[in-house]
Amino acid sequence: MHYVSVEGAAKSFGIKPLFESISFHIEEGDKIALVARNGSGKSTLLKILANKETADSGKVWINKDVTIALFEQEPVFNDEKSILDNIFTHNHPVIMAIAAYETAEEEGDATKIGNAIVRMDELDAWDFDHKVKQVLGKLNIHHLQQKTGTLSGGQRKRVALAKTLIDIGFEHKHVLLIMDEPTNHLDVDMVEWLEHYLNKENITLLLVTHDRYFLNTVTNEIWELDGSELYIYKGDYENYLEKKAARIESESASIDKARNTYRKELEWMRKQPKARTTKSKSRQDNFYEIQKKASMQLVDAQMELQTKMSRLGGKIVELKKIYKSYDDKTILKGFDYTFKKGDRIGVVGKNGTGKSTFLNILQGLESADSGKINIGDTVVFGNYSQSGLEIKDNIRVIEYVKNIAENFPLAKGGSLSAAQFLNLFLFPPEQQYTYLSSLSGGEKRRLHLLSILFRNPNFLILDEPTNDLDLPTLGVLENFLVEFQGCLLIVSHDRYFMDRLVDHLFVFNGEGEIKDFPGNYSQYRIWLKDQETLAGFKEPETKKESEELIKAPVNAEKRKISFKEKHEFETLSTEIKNLETEKIQITGKLNNGAADYKELQDYSNRISTIAKLLDEKELRWLELSQWIE
Repeated sequence: MHYVSVEGAAKSFGIKPLFESISFHIEEGDKIALVARNGSGKSTLLKILANKETADSGKVWINKDVTIALFEQEPVFNDEKSILDNIFTHNHPVIMAIAAYETAEEEGDATKIGNAIVRMDELDAWDFDHKVKQVLGKLNIHHLQQKTGTLSGGQRKRVALAKTLIDIGFEHKHVLLIMDEPTNHLDVDMVEWLEHYLNKENITLLLVTHDRYFLNTVTNEIWELDGSELYIYKGDYENYLEKKAARIESESASIDKARNTYRKELEWMRKQPKARTTKSKSRQDNFYEIQKKASMQLVDAQMELQTKMSRLGGKIVELKKIYKSYDDKTILKGFDYTFKKGDRIGVVGKNGTGKSTFLNILQGLESADSGKINIGDTVVFGNYSQSGLEIKDNIRVIEYVKNIAENFPLAKGGSLSAAQFLNLFLFPPEQQYTYLSSLSGGEKRRLHLLSILFRNPNFLILDEPTNDLDLPTLGVLENFLVEFQGCLLIVSHDRYFMDRLVDHLFVFNGEGEIKDFPGNYSQYRIWLKDQETLAGFKEPETKKESEELIKAPVNAEKRKISFKEKHEFETLSTEIKNLETEKIQITGKLNNGAADYKELQDYSNRISTIAKLLDEKELRWLELSQWIE
């Protein structure tokens, strides 16, 4: 089914064109990733498709049977309303019934719960309620009566994501899901669940993401906005990089040829008299086309920069028996580590386990409760935090960087000027004189990162550096960090970024427990899954242990069962009984010999279905029965 057609669309802000005369089509089942530098118009294009902005020219056609669902980077909520009210905004009986049931369950009102269960039964809403609970649970969204105005930025993003997924699950029809950086503020477990969810559901998808593993897993086509044009690549991220490199090489050769031709044609134009003949008019027109081609500049985000880093002495940083707690919460419990030159360490762990506190203690921004921290005299920290760029005066980009230093020293001698360094980090000359207040959010993040690196530190601490950075900037940053000779400490949920740059991990497990894992992020995830598998298949070491395991389910303390589970248990008993009755009836029909061939085939298929349903329902009945008094 044809979802979207765009022909010759163009959009500009002031005199700056974002894209010019781009065309594309989206078919049902397409899963597309849109990549480009920040400020190139990715978010604008998504909003045009969602009818939140309009193109300056061109045609945008959307099938009347298609619903557009847009997940934006900056979600908009009614902050005076609860999480529940902001998520369930559809005025539909099923949505309203689920909202009433969730409210009653959270309040614990038995009368309301009973009435809500009756209404859920009437509307057959339990399957959709199960999906809702799965989405809320996986995104760690609880306390549904809490007002959204009290939520942090990360919590708001997760609530917005939950609302989007619940909305498209409710539609049950033709939906184009448009997502702008959906993995920001999600931990790895959430990202992996979202990958699975989007692959499992029959969804047509257009997304912007900097997470390359997520991109590879979820999409099968990459569109790139580059130089106001749209390029389409079928396949995965590796294929995109190969095809893009080939395109740049081809265009570079074409531009070189145009420049040679331009020099000859320019000489001809200068020799021509003012009263040119009609015969030469076509050659004059062609000259201006060649001039335009010859003046093109290709920007490739590949960079190898050998920096003349500030010298690191033999003593870098020593942490000895470091303890840190907040009230009853333990952050560090006797942590020991001596940093060596060239250490490249990733810091991972769930939110709230103390990663940011650890980084602050390391730099002396917070004090430990006890222990010793010895920092070498030659250490120069570079701290890229999530707080972002601090702007005191609204000055131009080039002035902001020059206030840090005029030049950046190179390992093989010489230096880069502030302007040259800005150009390497994708701030071309015309943008270097832009005021800081005019930069987009992503451009400010890029400038913040650049300003940290331009100070030439020898111990880099990067706290979630990939959030809101575009893929070209990530490529520049990774190439820079690959060549970095100092110590590197990275907190990030970006698996691709971590795999490429770190060689061991500090894993924060909570309660002050920190594991030093010798490997990159993917290796750690594989090890973790192997450990979970081994734990699940661990055999009892003694006869006594075996007997205790057998008795455990019987003697285990019964947990509190919800009203929904009690209702499900009662319903299962009836459903199992009905299925067994139906099975007996069909078996009788199969045995009496009166059915024709088609009927026999139908009966046989139904018997197989009933057997499968009985297995599933009996297993669930047994699971619930151990909790029922």
